[in-house]
Amino acid sequence: MTRTALLLLTGALLLAACGTRPADTRVTLEFFQFKPEAIETFDRIIEGFEAAHPGIRVVQNHSPTAESAIRARLVKDDVPDVMALNGNGVFGELARAGVFYDFSTAAVRVYPPVQRILDDLGTHRQGERNGLPFASNGSGVIYNKDLFRRHGVRPPATWSELVAAARTFEAAGVTPFYATLADAWTVLPAFNALAANAAPPGFFERREAGRTSFAAAYPPVAGKLRELFGHSQRDRHSRTYEDGNLAFAQGKAAMYLQGSFALPAIAAARPGFDPGTFALPATDDPGGTRLVSGVDVALTLPREPEHPREAMAFIEHLLRPEVMNAYAREQRAVPPLENATSPDPALAGLMPYFTRGRLSGYADHHIPLTIPLEQLLQQFLIDGDQARLLRELDEEWDKVAARSTS
Repeated sequence: MTRTALLLLTGALLLAACGTRPADTRVTLEFFQFKPEAIETFDRIIEGFEAAHPGIRVVQNHSPTAESAIRARLVKDDVPDVMALNGNGVFGELARAGVFYDFSTAAVRVYPPVQRILDDLGTHRQGERNGLPFASNGSGVIYNKDLFRRHGVRPPATWSELVAAARTFEAAGVTPFYATLADAWTVLPAFNALAANAAPPGFFERREAGRTSFAAAYPPVAGKLRELFGHSQRDRHSRTYEDGNLAFAQGKAAMYLQGSFALPAIAAARPGFDPGTFALPATDDPGGTRLVSGVDVALTLPREPEHPREAMAFIEHLLRPEVMNAYAREQRAVPPLENATSPDPALAGLMPYFTRGRLSGYADHHIPLTIPLEQLLQQFLIDGDQARLLRELDEEWDKVAARSTS
């Protein structure tokens, strides 16, 4: 056989071998998630899942504008196979629209008090469960342990103790709270904590039924919000969230009215800094204080999954305690598990509220998205006009109600 013929024969055999190579028969799932800081964490979780499920391939898709992106894809009926979304008002709105799977008969279960927070945002039908919590956060007060020790202040358990602590720091020339009102949304952590503890129970159900109003029920919330921010630094109206993370890390204030989600940014600004946390006490009844907690990451599927068995297998993997705990460690979150623990010393002050189920969801998640809550609160903390704030909240609420019934 000539050299040319041999080469041709070899090439033909190689082509034939390529042509008979088995195709990739794995089922591919698209995993859509919204947290840029968790991309590498989810990559490791996916790697572990694929090793245990060789017939399934998971492709992570992160969008920096997740809520807009998921809305656009829902309109096009192009829903990702598995979704990790923020458990907020948008999630509740989409759940009510009937676009998410009903997990009410699924075997997977998480800590009931946390599940209720997610369910209370909205479900398609009564009794449905349209999402499952994967990670929780806590919104209270982050405090500087060194400044507290130096000035003999203990984490307050009542409203009176909190005000007394603020005055002690002021007398010593220390800023009690660092505020960042240039970013209007940063008012919300304090507002939510006060609304959860100082407003009457069942307020939003009664407001929807027209049996109460912000003007009638929210004066204690507004009054205490104004008092808290009155104990912050003079330039609070020009400082941003990024400014606050850096300033607090540098020891420029004793307390910071933010959620646990701010801890990674604070740690990045000052590695080795050791802050603590406590639930914001809005009354003088320490036994009645509830920690405001949100479902930082909620898992869900399309209403009718294209690959139900494979998608549910991935959900079940994500909800394994060892996976949830590993994610929580890396992202400084709280796993929504019964008797949950966190090795993060900064979260130690919040953990008793999780273990005892003394939790409340974010009040702002129950206020229609078309109401400019952040801007109204920001303006109130500029002009101090409480009557105007409460009147405008009621007027905006009534406008939304009128549109929904017209």
